[in-house]
Amino acid sequence: MMRTPFSLLAVMAAVTLATGCASTTPNATPAAISQKFPDKSYVLLGEVHDSAPAQQQRLQALTRAVEAGWRPAIAMEQFDRERQADIDRARRERPHDADYLIEQAAGSKSGWDWALYKPVVALALQYNLPLRAANLSRADAARIVRGGYGDVFAKDQQAALGLDGALPADIVAAQTAALDAGHCGHFPQAMLPGMLNAQAARDAVMAQTLQPYARQGAVLIAGNGHVRRDIGVPRWLPGQGERVLSVGYIESDSPGKGFDVVVRVPAMEREDPCKGAVIGKPMKQ
Repeated sequence: MMRTPFSLLAVMAAVTLATGCASTTPNATPAAISQKFPDKSYVLLGEVHDSAPAQQQRLQALTRAVEAGWRPAIAMEQFDRERQADIDRARRERPHDADYLIEQAAGSKSGWDWALYKPVVALALQYNLPLRAANLSRADAARIVRGGYGDVFAKDQQAALGLDGALPADIVAAQTAALDAGHCGHFPQAMLPGMLNAQAARDAVMAQTLQPYARQGAVLIAGNGHVRRDIGVPRWLPGQGERVLSVGYIESDSPGKGFDVVVRVPAMEREDPCKGAVIGKPMKQ
């Protein structure tokens, strides 16, 4: 996904990628990881969005757990929350057709590489697992950046999401550093408060999506930044403690922290996004 410093989508992607780093966990094989899932209320499985090896590792672990009898709900960042009705309708019309569900609930302009996510959708359909749209839409995130939470959520909704108070200082510090790093030191400071609010809202919405399924187990499929215990979705889950398992799928050249389990995958070759960046000008697309 190509980025420009002043693009909302670009900023969101930068937070997800730049904060999604962790230290290595020994023996983090799909078989070993899958055995941890059934004991948890919330299993948060991260990704580098364009890394097929990472997503294959994640799929293997999730599939093993489901084949062994675990029946969680699966919530996906790749579907905006407004599309839940489309997901449900597609399942009624063609209960086992993952391509049809993706077409109806996401479409060709969603920006995701659906070839990487179709196996997760197919797994949910095969085992009749709840499939939930977990993401705050780009349009709603943009409204929050411009006008605050009140432009999207009523007062009672803000309270239910945990967005009715100031953001914790450690989240503000970590996300601010990530935004700046993701934009080569050129992030416009005037946008910072709005962007921090939008990122918090995305994580809070994902957390709220998971909570009704805590008893049977809930899986979140999302970027590494969203599944980090220290700054991501777990911060918005009540009494997270031992009920949460956070798994980061991290490229081999990325240091960091924030996960219970880390799976290392090969780093992909990408063009340097900061190449040619000039203060006051967007990075090249």
